Amino acid sequence: MTTLISEKDAAPGAEEPPDAGARHKLTAVTGLAALSLDAMASVAYGPEAIVLVLAAAGGHGLGFTLPVTLAIAGLLAVLVASYRQVIAAFPDGGGSYAVAKAHLGRRTSLVAAASLVLDYVLNVAVVVTAGVAALTSAFPGLYGDRLVICLAVLALITAVNLRGIVDSARAFLVPTAVFVGAILVMIAVGLFRDAPVSTAASDGHASVLAADATTVGALLLLKAFASGCSALTGVEAIANAVPSFRAPAARRAMRAEVALGALLGVMLIGLSVLISRFGLQPVEGVTVLAQLADASLGHHTAFYVVQFATMVLLALSANTSFGGLPVLLKLLARDNHVPHVFGLKADRQVHRHGVVWLAVVSAALLVFSGGDTNTLVPLFAIGVFVGFTIAQTGMVLHWRATRQWGRALLNGLGAVLTGVSALVVTATKFHDGAWLIVIALPLLVLAFEAVHRAYARIGARLGVGRIPEPPHRERSLVLVPVSSLTRLTSEALTAAVSLGDEVRAVTVCHPDPEDRAVTEALERDWALWNPGVPLVRLSAERRSLGRPVSSYVRELHAAESGTRVTVLIPEAEPEHLWQRLLQNQRGAVVAHAVRRDTDAVICRLRFRLGAR
Repeated sequence: MTTLISEKDAAPGAEEPPDAGARHKLTAVTGLAALSLDAMASVAYGPEAIVLVLAAAGGHGLGFTLPVTLAIAGLLAVLVASYRQVIAAFPDGGGSYAVAKAHLGRRTSLVAAASLVLDYVLNVAVVVTAGVAALTSAFPGLYGDRLVICLAVLALITAVNLRGIVDSARAFLVPTAVFVGAILVMIAVGLFRDAPVSTAASDGHASVLAADATTVGALLLLKAFASGCSALTGVEAIANAVPSFRAPAARRAMRAEVALGALLGVMLIGLSVLISRFGLQPVEGVTVLAQLADASLGHHTAFYVVQFATMVLLALSANTSFGGLPVLLKLLARDNHVPHVFGLKADRQVHRHGVVWLAVVSAALLVFSGGDTNTLVPLFAIGVFVGFTIAQTGMVLHWRATRQWGRALLNGLGAVLTGVSALVVTATKFHDGAWLIVIALPLLVLAFEAVHRAYARIGARLGVGRIPEPPHRERSLVLVPVSSLTRLTSEALTAAVSLGDEVRAVTVCHPDPEDRAVTEALERDWALWNPGVPLVRLSAERRSLGRPVSSYVRELHAAESGTRVTVLIPEAEPEHLWQRLLQNQRGAVVAHAVRRDTDAVICRLRFRLGAR
């Protein structure tokens, strides 16, 4: 069960217990590097998405680039202020899932969780393909190998995150600083120029500007706004991963959230101003950011620095998902909505299973798309706006309960804006593939519900929450499957007589003459050896090994209901790993059959061949 935290305890200035794993957690600066890459990198495709939509209305349409960007920046400011409040109220992380669970009910919280899961997974696939697309644009000879490169980049990011979130933050700190610094320098230099210093990047490329269009309708502006809102993905990641910060975690996370909002807002507005200042027109094969770098800095070293930094940061911005999704899965596991294995941590404070499964699903998406960004982009950003809306609605109820009407008004405004944005994004991208998200979202919620019901049934059978009966002693019978007389047989029987009141060795005999001869020889040798343990022959009509043993166990349960039966399976542990290929796996076959068909205790005795 989730432990609710009081307002006093949840306050950003509240005392927090000492953190034994502090060196494996984030500061405000490293948190900004680890969890904001997605949002930072969105400036590479957010302004371009706006320009490409407005280009349908010709040059007159491009004049609305700055107003649309200012509207998005206003929404960004509302979201940052709102998520600061989410961090303060829910310092255990989880973002919209935690808010919805506390104030909107379990089903709504699962919708929020499902939307975040989808967005995180899609984010990894989209940014990796976008980063590799930047690479193949610079080196066209690599285009045919883009899928292999995508998978290699994903493997690298996964390996870094398996070492711990702090190590990943340190690794990505320099690329983030270079990218942000390059964009800010480009904006600052561009503001002092009256005209583009160079247009070499776009020379020879066909313009995508509509020829005679002059009308800009409300629908076109809404579509431009919806497309530009892709720049807001990742704003929620810090609120989802508050436990990854050092104490005081809430305060550090809020600082990182504000820094993210400020940097992202400045970059979006600055790039939009440059687009209007230079009268930039979108062209085929060259990104808007590349044209701006060309116009501001010239077509030389600085231009390539911006392009290379953009390429690297796009590829590495998948780290936002690797920082946020495992924490979300941990909370879902704690609430019995995903397997409990996702709640386990490795020695570097890593939710290793969440990291690995995110990588596996993202790799599947990369293979499905063939490493093509355009296949995945229509699916992007819908889930995060659903989560935005749910989080803001829940926070309205949170502040209303404490009569903090100013904060409730702020979150209410955010809920309305993000709700409208969610509808617009879904409607405008529905036929481009967004319908898959509309189907996948409820299916994922149903999967969460199915896991929760399964855990409820398991808990009822185990009597979770109830005081069990006191332990009592039962008669113990140990069965030892054998096929020959070896030192392993002696070790197994020694262990068996130490465990049980009665021990029986069992051997399976098949009807063919060769097998009968082997069994009869074993029985003669057994009689001569006389270990004080009877050998029971189990006849089998078919060539089966595990089924005769499990059938004999069932017979014992029926005949001696008060006896606890243990099947002790002796197995040789080879000295070298490769020697496991030489084993016949008879023990595994018997263990599987007994586990599947009976309630007997299974004990697998490992005899190490390398030990003296």
